[in-house]
Amino acid sequence: MDKSKVPVEQRQAIGLLMDDHRAVKKLFKQFEAASGLAEKRSIAQETCQQLTVHAQIEEEIFYPALRGASDKLDDMLDEAKVEHGVAKDLIAAIEQDDAEMLEANYKVLTEYVGHHVEEEEGELFPAVIKAKIDLRDVATQLESRKMELLGQPA
Repeated sequence: MDKSKVPVEQRQAIGLLMDDHRAVKKLFKQFEAASGLAEKRSIAQETCQQLTVHAQIEEEIFYPALRGASDKLDDMLDEAKVEHGVAKDLIAAIEQDDAEMLEANYKVLTEYVGHHVEEEEGELFPAVIKAKIDLRDVATQLESRKMELLGQPA
């Protein structure tokens, strides 16, 4: 999805979420290219933090702002909530720091998140655009909550 084609009243919120998606995809590639266990652990921890914050701001702010706009959107939000639950289970497994299972857990997380991102960017975001939901206030909330969760000043 091209951010420049997102209507202005939705661009900041959707753009922030898409930027998160791109950042995590980069981490996935870095993990794949990494050679040592210490480097892989470091990348895995960074990935887990980024995904945890991303899921939390979606669940606390973005998804509730979309609820009730249409039955189709509500169905997609229900599915996204389930997908977040599975991702959280994989994140918890990675955070247990089991060296023998790190590669397997991270690979499944990569595949799962890749699928989730495809659905958000290919189905959910276009449905939000079509529903003409004004997300300007939501964008501000997303940004400040993300900074708060990352321990950075807003």
